[in-house]
Amino acid sequence: MYDPSHLRTFLSVAQTLSFTQAARRLGLRQSTVSQHVRRLEDATGRQLFSRDTHSVELTEDGEAMLGFARRILEVHEQAAAFFTGTRLRGRLRFGASEDFVLTRLPEILEGFRHHHPEVDLELTVELSGTLHERLAAGKLDLVLAKRPPEDPRGEPVWSDRLVWIGAPRLRLDPDRQVPLIVYPPPGITRALALDALQRQGRAWHVACTSGSLNGLIAAARAGLGVMAHSRGLVPPGLVRLPDRAGLPELGRVDFVLVHGRRRPSAQGAADALAAAILASGDRLHRPQRTGLG
Repeated sequence: MYDPSHLRTFLSVAQTLSFTQAARRLGLRQSTVSQHVRRLEDATGRQLFSRDTHSVELTEDGEAMLGFARRILEVHEQAAAFFTGTRLRGRLRFGASEDFVLTRLPEILEGFRHHHPEVDLELTVELSGTLHERLAAGKLDLVLAKRPPEDPRGEPVWSDRLVWIGAPRLRLDPDRQVPLIVYPPPGITRALALDALQRQGRAWHVACTSGSLNGLIAAARAGLGVMAHSRGLVPPGLVRLPDRAGLPELGRVDFVLVHGRRRPSAQGAADALAAAILASGDRLHRPQRTGLG
């Protein structure tokens, strides 16, 4: 009833909220992406996206289709792997940004390990900037991380707006320096926050530095200051600061998959894990049920 190619296109549009980015990711023309979505909507008899010249958003039926599309494609790929008899092997060095510690990435990795038990998966959790450095040095095979501004590398998983967050009762004094809670260099979010404040001419000081997301969250919950964070990944116990706080706009950030040097022993596993993450990218916006370790 539902063409797998149409479902893959639907997931790409749902994750990027852009027909243009989905076309680029899939290597298709934008008109083909629109056609796939239209045919899927015809098959379901429901509108899956509300769209105009400025934005693309999932409808309620589109949100429901996310889970169905992902499960259909998972079964489709399992059947293909079973009947072709292909079994992936080798050592895969995968790096994930600290941003994903509190998401459902562990469930995606668990599913990958279940379907490819002979792959030796090594996970590194680090700052996005550090992961990009290790990838360039040949120490990782695949990275899921934020992309630095103006950096064209990587396959977009989704794009999100950065916002200022803090404890619910936190109040900023406009006559005092902004207390910042930040990652150490080369944190990408840190650089974006400092650049935004400097452009605004707003004074600031670092109230807390930690290379651990949990450390930053603890400081923010204690009311020590504010932090820049992805709107779709705001941790429990913290809230987005209102516009009346007077803090500058932070812009958007891209979360991407980047392949390292193509080691023959890791290439098949890296491609398979990248495909699994791209197919399940919507789950990365939702709270986890288990931790990374």
